[in-house]
Amino acid sequence: MDTDLIWQHIDEQRLELAALIETLTPEQLATPSLCDAWTVRDVAVHLTHSHTSPIRAMLAACRYGFRFDTMIRELALRDHTSADEAADTLRAMVGSRRHPIGTTPMAPLLDSLLHGQDITVPLAIDRTMPPDAATACAAYLWSTGFPFHARRRNAGRRFVATDSGFAVGEGEVVEAPIRDIVMLFGGRSGAAGVLAPSP
Repeated sequence: MDTDLIWQHIDEQRLELAALIETLTPEQLATPSLCDAWTVRDVAVHLTHSHTSPIRAMLAACRYGFRFDTMIRELALRDHTSADEAADTLRAMVGSRRHPIGTTPMAPLLDSLLHGQDITVPLAIDRTMPPDAATACAAYLWSTGFPFHARRRNAGRRFVATDSGFAVGEGEVVEAPIRDIVMLFGGRSGAAGVLAPSP
């Protein structure tokens, strides 16, 4: 997928997520998300952090001993931005081409797709993924080690998307919608029970 199309998808996802976040009640925002230790509100706030300046990101990394999972988790928990403010920030990010230091544009695209599910699945909201964007993210997750190690964790299985041309791996065939494959590759444990080898 070319870079311009990646950013087009990112902009669309940010607008959709901003609109969704604004509709959520306080009870929904306080609901535990699919991300450990985060509520739905925390995920919404985290989505704005891809615009963190390199200097602030480096200072935070030093503060947390370069334990990046801990840093990411704590930054969201300690950020007192409201959900409405997060929605406004997401809208303001549309058109920007900034991404976290040390990453590519695939990082904010993956973030928007995965975290969109982290928000909506616990709320029983069905949120689709654009098949081409999801396919690009699945391929990215499969080919990238840290932090998800999708290829290593799913050795001995071949994944075939039922709604796109995506197929990777060798072994037992697992057929599923591309959204479920992205969720599994992205470490969402709930997807593991859904994806069983095809008969």
